[in-house]
Parts: sequence; structure tokens; C-alpha cells
Amino acid sequence: MSPRTPLAFSALAAVLLLASCSAPDPTPTPTPPASTSVEPTTAATTAPVDDATPAPSAEPTCKTIITPGTVDALTSQGWTAKQEELRIGETLIEDGLLCMWADFSTASDHGQMYGWGALDARTSDVAQSNLKRDGWLRSTEGDLVYFTEDPAYAIATDDDGFGMTYEFGDGWVKFADTKQGLLLIEWKG
Repeated sequence: MSPRTPLAFSALAAVLLLASCSAPDPTPTPTPPASTSVEPTTAATTAPVDDATPAPSAEPTCKTIITPGTVDALTSQGWTAKQEELRIGETLIEDGLLCMWADFSTASDHGQMYGWGALDARTSDVAQSNLKRDGWLRSTEGDLVYFTEDPAYAIATDDDGFGMTYEFGDGWVKFADTKQGLLLIEWKG
């Protein structure tokens, strides 16, 4: 709570108290004629509720950083997510998470990884510098910066030949096991 909040609350309470203590207006309130219908104003300002869209979460989770359709597709296969901290090399992204989706009931090398994190400019610069040092390939598209693992060492690649990829934006980073997988991450922070 801000130090100003108690002061603002006290001022609001004082205004409401004074308003309730003031003398009533002696002028009678006109009543509408019997033939006039009055529409409630709340009906026009209330938007319909879409029950299919979940309320936004205050914190990113494995089920909210990716599209609902992706969550449905993964869970319909019997996959679940395990959440870990998001790291870019040795750089821990404090406000981030890495989600590993797979069928953990059986030993398998099939799975998907999605990550998202908020980061400041300094942390972004350090992480990008370390990726470049470690041989990741840098590219840009508009204001976005991508670092992709060298395809010669990639375990899996997408249709365009990209394996694990980080996407850096203004104040955030995304990660997926392929560059195309980044399109499924929709968390805005």
C-alpha cells in the first residue's frame, strides 16, 4: 500500500461524511409521466460475459503463457507440465518460468518446452551477450532479437531449421524448443 493511500482514504471518508450530513434539497424530485418508460442505465453499459475466456491470471503459469488451444492439445494427449525456473545460460530470470510439457508417466524423449520471463535491459544485455559467447546465432525481426542454437547441434528443428530459440522484446523474453514454437506463447506480462 502506498504511503498516500491512508491519506486519500481519509479525505474520501471525510467528503462522504460531509455529504451525508448536509441538509436535504427542499426541491422535490420530478417524477416521469406515466406514459414514459425509463430504461436502466446499467443494461447499456454492461458487456456480455464470455464464459469461455478465463480471467487473466496475475502471475504467468504453464497453462497461461501458451494459447488455450495448445494447452487443450497437450492435455488431451495426457501430457502435464512441470514448472522450473527460467535460465538463459547462467543468468537466472527472476520473474520467469520454464514449462516442460510431456507424459511424465513414461520414459520418453517426446515433449515441448515453453518459457517466458520479465527482465530489465541490463539482464537482457547480459543474457544476450552470454548467448553470443556460447555460439548461439543472433537474428532480428523489427524490434525483436532472436538467439537460436546452432542447427548442427540441435536435437530437433522446426520446418525452417530452427531449434531452441529465445525471443527478446521490450522488457520480456520468450523461449521455445523451436522458433515456430514461440508463436504459441501469448503471455504479455
